[in-house]
Amino acid sequence: MDIRTRQILQQTARYLAAQQRQAYLVGGSLRNMLPGEDCSDWDIVVMGEAHRLARSLADTLGGHYARLHDRASRVIVKTETGDITLDITSLHGLSLEDDLRARDFTVNAMAAPLDEALSLRLIDPLHGEEDLRARRLKAVNDGVFQTDPLRILRAVRLMARYSFSLDSETQAFIRRDAALLPTVAPERIHDELYAVLGVEGATAHLRLLDELGLLTILIPEFIAAKGMRQPTPHYLDVFDHSLETAGALELIAQACLPDAINRVPTHVYAHLAPNAATAAHFAQIQGVLKEAEEQGVFSLAELVAPRMKMAALLHDIGKPVTYSTAKDGSIRFYTHPQAGAPIALNITRRLSASTKDRRLAQLVAAHHMRPGQLGQDGEVTPRAIRRYFVDLGPAGIAVALFSLADHLATFGPQPLTDAWERHLSVVSLLLTRYIRQRDSILPPRLLSPEELMRRLKLEPGPLVGQLLEAIAEAQSEGTIHSKEEALWLAEERLSALNGD
Repeated sequence: MDIRTRQILQQTARYLAAQQRQAYLVGGSLRNMLPGEDCSDWDIVVMGEAHRLARSLADTLGGHYARLHDRASRVIVKTETGDITLDITSLHGLSLEDDLRARDFTVNAMAAPLDEALSLRLIDPLHGEEDLRARRLKAVNDGVFQTDPLRILRAVRLMARYSFSLDSETQAFIRRDAALLPTVAPERIHDELYAVLGVEGATAHLRLLDELGLLTILIPEFIAAKGMRQPTPHYLDVFDHSLETAGALELIAQACLPDAINRVPTHVYAHLAPNAATAAHFAQIQGVLKEAEEQGVFSLAELVAPRMKMAALLHDIGKPVTYSTAKDGSIRFYTHPQAGAPIALNITRRLSASTKDRRLAQLVAAHHMRPGQLGQDGEVTPRAIRRYFVDLGPAGIAVALFSLADHLATFGPQPLTDAWERHLSVVSLLLTRYIRQRDSILPPRLLSPEELMRRLKLEPGPLVGQLLEAIAEAQSEGTIHSKEEALWLAEERLSALNGD
């Protein structure tokens, strides 16, 4: 605990003592404090009305006050090293033990009197400290998930974050009550699910959700994907491939860090077949991504943000509805990217994702195959690069990097082929052109749609878009440079269409 945090907790203890109110550290803050982990969010229960005490405490500490719900208020104190949050809650029940027994897990059902010495005299009626030492997650009673089904997802988050194992009885309670999860407000489900995805090791955490019967309750669209075979070179079925891709995204992010070959463990980087060509491509990617961060165009942290892992999970969600087999028995998923985009939108909307996050999931589902396909027919033309970024904008960076994760998850433990090197070279080219030559790829418009329609006496419609696209391509290729040249080109195209 740093000095400033200690001072704030001691000031809080003095203030509450002066108000003649008993106060206790409880919950996650105490759970983190016992093994010596850093903590900036502190849970405090008080004997008395929390709102009045918290409002006055905020004035005393020079912090900000916010009411959370009927029994709790929040005080936020800004410091040089970051915000410190104090959640002040009125005691639940008639005694402290009643309060602790109404909590979720034994590791969260401990308390310590809040005093100036911060002596941590533990009050532990449910033996939470023993479970904490054993890294065991155990429900306080058999009705905790029925009281609040969101606690089911919280259990997975705690297991992911702290490497807890699950008590066998608690696991049985989760399986019994899993069907209650959809009764929880979508916003609350979103926050817990995305917190799970925010912890490194996404594939393992998604598998845990599935093993507990939770993933298909949240996303029933995956039910049909289980066991759905895929054609060569796919190593896994549609469901397992989707889970593995989220983890492969973390691997690609590691490889994109500066000096990755020297720092990523050999057993991890070996999956990327680190020959000289692969190393050179990743060195190029690392360089342009650093420039992208400096320009504020892209942050590598975004690649492994929960919203990107969700998009990775849903990238092939169109396959179950497009599955077919040919006469020779070969499996096909024609148009699955187009089919997947609206399904991904519906899922992320149902999970209360933001508009930005929903759009990302759509873009990944609709365009994840494009970077790999660009390199299949020889040289990647400037026109193809421009069209890619016209369709995707800055999100094209994330989609291109994601496509590499999709490639790795496709092959699994199988040896990567020459297609991997081609794919890497295309992604390197896409990123380099966009980040270093963006103005030539997407130059400012020479003509607005309104001016084009006015000058050529056109009505609104698809023709206007076609002419603007032709102008933009010619501008990108350097064959026109002025508004008058753009108008000349548009007139020529219009004449050709009219047969003049």
